[in-house]
Amino acid sequence: MTHDLVAALRPLLTAEASAEAYASGAEPGDLEQAVWLRLLERLKADGPPRDPHGWLRNAVRSEVRRSRRTARLERPYEVEPADDSARDPEVLALAAARRRALREAVRRLPGRCPRLMEALLSPKDLTYREIAGELGISQGSLGPERSRCLGCLRRLLAPEVAVR
Repeated sequence: MTHDLVAALRPLLTAEASAEAYASGAEPGDLEQAVWLRLLERLKADGPPRDPHGWLRNAVRSEVRRSRRTARLERPYEVEPADDSARDPEVLALAAARRRALREAVRRLPGRCPRLMEALLSPKDLTYREIAGELGISQGSLGPERSRCLGCLRRLLAPEVAVR
């Protein structure tokens, strides 16, 4: 019975979905699929409709209205979440691991270097004048001190970078 009903309704559904889809901006295949699902739900709950052809036409139009409402209310993403590399868990985890490795290497630096590098890496974006005042050194010696500290940091991180 169900197989016969599906076979009898298939050509009508294809024609109705094709005729209604383009005006609503929906894909004919999506409409067909939605109506088949409605029919299966109907068969399970109430049995076959008395007027299958009339029911099918009404179901297609109802799905078209739903599709229009959905299209009006939904907004597409600027970037697909799966393609958003800024939010990719793997990218975020690797970036966090790099930041941890850098902070650990900064802590192992000699002398005033850890404090200087922490000030340079600070999210406060301190100026050289503010850093010099914080560390109690002259602003003119900050550049050469920074160069020495960066050289030490490069040597500390060289084995770790070479492994990657």
